[in-house]
Amino acid sequence: MFDWLSLEAVALIVALSAIALVFIYSLILGTPPTPTSPKVLARLTVALPTLGPGTVYELGSGWGGVATKLARTYPDHVVVAIEASPLPCLVAALRRWFFGPANLQVRLGSFWNYRLDDAAAVVAYLQTDVMEKLRPKFESELRPGTVIITHTFRVPQWEPFMVYDTDDLYKTPIYLYEIEENGD
Repeated sequence: MFDWLSLEAVALIVALSAIALVFIYSLILGTPPTPTSPKVLARLTVALPTLGPGTVYELGSGWGGVATKLARTYPDHVVVAIEASPLPCLVAALRRWFFGPANLQVRLGSFWNYRLDDAAAVVAYLQTDVMEKLRPKFESELRPGTVIITHTFRVPQWEPFMVYDTDDLYKTPIYLYEIEENGD
């Protein structure tokens, strides 16, 4: 006979384990996986430029919402979503497996371990201190013409070529940068 109490206990253990896993990786990585709000995602889609050839990377892709939108917006580009936290990465991979699109790749790991030489664009929603540390990686790996798109947090010491404001509570800014010949 089926024991509902055992099923409830298993469900509770699974739920608590998932919460603990996200919490532990939030401590390790220094930030929780924070989804991009629907208003920011809608505005981001309008802000996306036409891209040249290359891969579109989302660094710290979390649950996969932005990466999925990028892959649908750029169907002729491979979009690589990179996430270090296992549970959000699993959710993003399952979303991709069930709902596509086919040009989206979800990778578990640190974006520090990926070369970005082939990037047409890099998208990131990462705190200012991380953006500061990423700046030298961008300058050394990205080729001229590569677009970097961030929201909420700027790339320190860089001037965006375009800033879009979002019609949300925080007036969230979206910043667009382009790698120039001299490295910024």
